[in-house]
Amino acid sequence: MASLIAILDLKGKPLIQRSYRDDVPPSYVERFLPLILDMEEEGEQVTPCFSSQGINYMHIRHSNLYLLALSRRNVNAVETIFFLHRLIQVLEEYFQAAEEESIRDNFVVIYELMDEMMDFGYPQTTESKILQEYITQESHKLEIQVRPPQAVTQVVSWRPEGIRYRKNEVFLDVVESVNLLVNAKGDVVRSEILGAVKMRCYLTGMPELRLGLNDKAMFENTGARGKAVEMEDMKFHQCVRLSRFETDRTISFIPPDGDFELMTYRLSTVVKPLIWVEAALERHNSRIEYTVKVIAQFKRKCTANNVEICVPVPEDASGPKFHSSTGRAHYAPEKGAFVWSMKQLAGGKEFLMRAHFGLPSVKNEQAAEKRTPITVKYEIPYFTVSGIQVRYLKVVEKSGYQALPWVRYITQNGDDYRSVSLPRCVYCA
Repeated sequence: MASLIAILDLKGKPLIQRSYRDDVPPSYVERFLPLILDMEEEGEQVTPCFSSQGINYMHIRHSNLYLLALSRRNVNAVETIFFLHRLIQVLEEYFQAAEEESIRDNFVVIYELMDEMMDFGYPQTTESKILQEYITQESHKLEIQVRPPQAVTQVVSWRPEGIRYRKNEVFLDVVESVNLLVNAKGDVVRSEILGAVKMRCYLTGMPELRLGLNDKAMFENTGARGKAVEMEDMKFHQCVRLSRFETDRTISFIPPDGDFELMTYRLSTVVKPLIWVEAALERHNSRIEYTVKVIAQFKRKCTANNVEICVPVPEDASGPKFHSSTGRAHYAPEKGAFVWSMKQLAGGKEFLMRAHFGLPSVKNEQAAEKRTPITVKYEIPYFTVSGIQVRYLKVVEKSGYQALPWVRYITQNGDDYRSVSLPRCVYCA
């Protein structure tokens, strides 16, 4: 796989590097940034993977760092990039933030981590919880190294043996984020659901868990009936037995201890807007007035929590005055907008809010077209917009103890901004 892994600053100077093979000289690290700059000057697209003089360069950028992997062989580039991301995650687990300063302050620990995470260019242990058992931040004192836990040398490298709990519990959260792109007419241009199954396990021993979802492929294979969901771009934690999943779509795994993300998925189906916002403004010479209406278009038995509607205003707006039928509104000049906040919004409800701002200066009205769109933040517990359901969650352990499984569903806003325009605009989330 990789012949050399290096961490560089933004000027291309190596902060720390580790050679795993002898076929790539360390001097090639300093050629990385000049190659990037040459591609930018020539108008070429800088890709995460490229080759020069028979050397393959694979890199990612995080904060003020470059993480670089070099190889002379035709290696699996995706696996290498994924390893670099895992290295960043481990460094953040150790130092809270992976930045140039934290790298310079912890050379010894990082060298030990790089030695344990990769051997002769091949990834080994990448679970931070296992690494933290025998590589601590005090290890820079060069004390005698303790014997690595057995998990490092066995097949299940993400879970150590000998775990004991008085009360065996499993918590499972299905979290879905809804991304919508809406034009000024209120038409949904883009719709996407990004889901994640997150778990928290407090189980004794080395248990095996089996999770069944209302997956469309599973229903077709088993002949089961009911509402099925067709998931795309599914990504699993390394603990999942992929061969078992490909055979009968059962998610079988031995879980890590504590918190972890079991899987992620995507659905590119058209989603009915959950929260609909209509906003209109009236512009006068010295003031501007907004009328904002919010409609909860989800089930009446559900409630959206911590709802925030962010409406942009002109940069020179001043003297804000608000009147709302529920919640509270405040001016956020650092965002160039006012925010209407509601602790709870019940399904089927409709509310109105009015805002008034003074305009001390006169500007071109075309500037309104350049404003950021209206955005909404929310969280709806006990509800999934895709209809995904946990059909069963079984815990099997040789001692035969009984475990308590807990399942929770959450739907929240995504990261996409919605494309709308004023004076008459429609927004949905």
